[in-house]
Amino acid sequence: MNNEQYKEILQKRLSEKRYIHSLNVADSSKELALIYGCDPEKAYTVGLIHDCCKDEPAGLQLSYMLENKVELSEYELDVPKLYHAISGSVFAKNEFGIEDADMLNAIRYHTTGRKGMSLLEKVVFIADFISAEREYDGVDIMREKAKRSLDEAIVEGLGFTIKDLITRNMIVHPDTVLAFNDAMFNLQKENK
Repeated sequence: MNNEQYKEILQKRLSEKRYIHSLNVADSSKELALIYGCDPEKAYTVGLIHDCCKDEPAGLQLSYMLENKVELSEYELDVPKLYHAISGSVFAKNEFGIEDADMLNAIRYHTTGRKGMSLLEKVVFIADFISAEREYDGVDIMREKAKRSLDEAIVEGLGFTIKDLITRNMIVHPDTVLAFNDAMFNLQKENK
């Protein structure tokens, strides 16, 4: 399949707002890929399809993951908001025919992040934060940091996410904490 075919499928699966977001994340992913030396076509494709399951009801996503023998941690089971990234990686493999492990991981971890993210994973993770339609407080700072350092942008984005989750008495996925620490460690090594 190619990106035009993915777009046709996504337009039917996603709300208009989510589809526009996906197009914007694809563009941001490609832009960041060109800055950091990542494959721009892979980045565009992953950015395009990263939310392919986002508009599906949580129960259907869970059923799909269980049917496909996906092992979920207790954190993942308890937080349906995380389902779309995991089910999306399975959908991308099964329905879109994507076999590239790096691309599948970039979809799988675009919400939580993880320790040891690849360049592609970082690109898509940050592109999701800075896509053109995003208007949250601090998005301009994120966009500036994304052009300077992916790790700096990850620290900024995950710092915001972790504070927000704690303020709302919500679970912080262990992968998110590890991703924050990993990016912070990388930044400290760069600055020595």
